[in-house]
Amino acid sequence: MGNLQSSLHSLNSAHSSTLCACLLCNLTARSIHWTVSSGSEKAIDDPSYDTLPVLSGHASVSSTATQVAYTQFLRTYPEYRDTAALDTLRKQDFTRLGNTKETYVDYMGGHLYPESLVRAHAEFLAQHVMGNTHSVSNSSAISAAHAAEARREVLAFFDAPPGYAVIFTPNATGALKLIGESYPFGQGSTYLLPGDCHNSVNGIRQFASSSGADVAYLCCQAHGGIDLEEAQRETLSGTDIISDSSKRMLSERAPQKGNPSLFVITGMSNISNTKTPLSIAEQAGARGWHTLVDAAALAPTAHISLRENPAVDAMVVSFYKMFGYPTGIGALIAKESFLRQLKRPWFAGGTVDVVQVPGTLVTMSLELYEQFEDGTINYLGLPAITNGLRYLAPKLPLIQTRVGPLFAWLSTELQKLKHETTGAPVVKILSRQPSSVPEGKDRWQVMNKEIGYTLSMIFFDAEGNMFPNSFIEHAAAQKRISLRTGCVCNPGGAAAILGIEHNMALLKLGVTYKDFEYWVGRELGVVRVSLGMVTDFEDVWRVWAFARDMGISERREVLWDAWRESKPAH
Repeated sequence: MGNLQSSLHSLNSAHSSTLCACLLCNLTARSIHWTVSSGSEKAIDDPSYDTLPVLSGHASVSSTATQVAYTQFLRTYPEYRDTAALDTLRKQDFTRLGNTKETYVDYMGGHLYPESLVRAHAEFLAQHVMGNTHSVSNSSAISAAHAAEARREVLAFFDAPPGYAVIFTPNATGALKLIGESYPFGQGSTYLLPGDCHNSVNGIRQFASSSGADVAYLCCQAHGGIDLEEAQRETLSGTDIISDSSKRMLSERAPQKGNPSLFVITGMSNISNTKTPLSIAEQAGARGWHTLVDAAALAPTAHISLRENPAVDAMVVSFYKMFGYPTGIGALIAKESFLRQLKRPWFAGGTVDVVQVPGTLVTMSLELYEQFEDGTINYLGLPAITNGLRYLAPKLPLIQTRVGPLFAWLSTELQKLKHETTGAPVVKILSRQPSSVPEGKDRWQVMNKEIGYTLSMIFFDAEGNMFPNSFIEHAAAQKRISLRTGCVCNPGGAAAILGIEHNMALLKLGVTYKDFEYWVGRELGVVRVSLGMVTDFEDVWRVWAFARDMGISERREVLWDAWRESKPAH
């Protein structure tokens, strides 16, 4: 079995350095042969795959109940066999899952890094002398060459046509802040955003309002996301939908010459699992809006083509959400024409060409992207971005066939769980899920256009009272299940799917999270389970088994007592 291999050519001269990272990974899973670098994956049917692969080291893999469930799962979703290469990948490149016996289901929070990616990067760093890119030394030239290659790889991965630039940031949040502080908001401008969005998108409203711009929200639907027809018919043609549900014609202050206005699209919600088609940018752009896509949650499992969505002016991503390593690097991918309209509120090292001191004269860097990269970029980490994108790209088509059936099975089976004493439901799923799985060989690609692989839910006791999320999280940790609870930095989406938007509207200045919980009368937020590239059936089975135990009094009480004992005494 070949590990991920990186061919890194040394610098021939200060002006001709290149990094060639081929990332060849030859994986064989029984009779399955998959060469990652070729971009083509083909699985050959193998009857032995009907036996649950022993990959993660959990004792439960040998249980009759698990095997029976897995056999039925394969009957329902036979195409899952075609993803056996990802089982091999997990066994070879994510060995710590088996060694630690951890069930990781927080891929929305952060992807797991492939061990071979980290090894390749460590080996590269050990073999090269890399210097600050703000110099012309040999070591600096190596760093600059790898930074340039990483930019090209990002543009290629997102199929960006000529005219787009890549700006490296600390993360997607940093990229959003960069736009917020630089966008030319003013009197007559509008900042339009969906209620179902990340707090980093919400935060831009501070820049907008302080500059005199109006801030307007597209209301969430009950299951999250926005009503596309309503948005296209009313909002983008001139109706303002705000939190109090009143509607005013936006045409009086619609984007006019001299009044630039910004419309944000949440590519995929990190709590409601809802996707917004990027094609809506075309309708927004035709009406004079600049369009910004938050693709942090979308990019890890979906192919994004900027060439097919030319109305997108800018997009932000975090690479650790896509392939786990490195953290601390994100990107703003934007049209150069859009970037030229932004006005930086300050300058820093790396962004300028000439600074008059003392005085006021400043000439910004001649390279457009450099004008937005404050200080020194993470030049040591950028070679890993190139490798990570090459690692992920050929697997994207397989992820949908892999994770789609697991998501469908888990969401279906969780809703069947009942308390043994009363027959009341154990779980209520609040996020968007498929009403039915479509037919056809491309059914997972069809489903993936509308939703992702995130389940946001709440747990109930036998009398129908909501269990505290802190109990569920503590109990899951005891079972070595890594999941997420809370509002997951998306208060609008959380309020919508929890049905507490009316409470949100009545909040007063200075209110704290604890105040809000006390007022509502329970812990806020959801229990979130999110699946990713190397999730397997045993992972979702263990999540289901954990939820099942919440409906069995004897097992639940043991976990409840452990949670109560863990709470600090008052």
